[in-house]
Amino acid sequence: MLVYGLNTCSICKKALKALEASGAEFEFRDVRAAPLSEAELAVLIAEFGDRLIDRTTNDWRGLSDWLKHSEAEDQLAAKPKLMARPIIHHEGSYYLGWDEAVQKEVLPAQ
Repeated sequence: MLVYGLNTCSICKKALKALEASGAEFEFRDVRAAPLSEAELAVLIAEFGDRLIDRTTNDWRGLSDWLKHSEAEDQLAAKPKLMARPIIHHEGSYYLGWDEAVQKEVLPAQ
């Protein structure tokens, strides 16, 4: 399992803690420290579209009008923190966020 996020993100920390407590094997990738490649980004855009951008953040509100109206790839290239997170790649599927539905899919059955 691969978890994409930011090491400073509270939701990512919560997800990582739950995965660790459940005994799940996973790798965490901080997208700021190790940015997504064009190919990886294309896969995520195809999977989530505009939902990949978190438009509720101060970072997004601080973008120039040109960048706000540009493609998600350009926005994430300029500011990786704009990525909605966490994104979890598990058994060939991608999941966005850390709600009950995602937890049910990625946490091992107890």
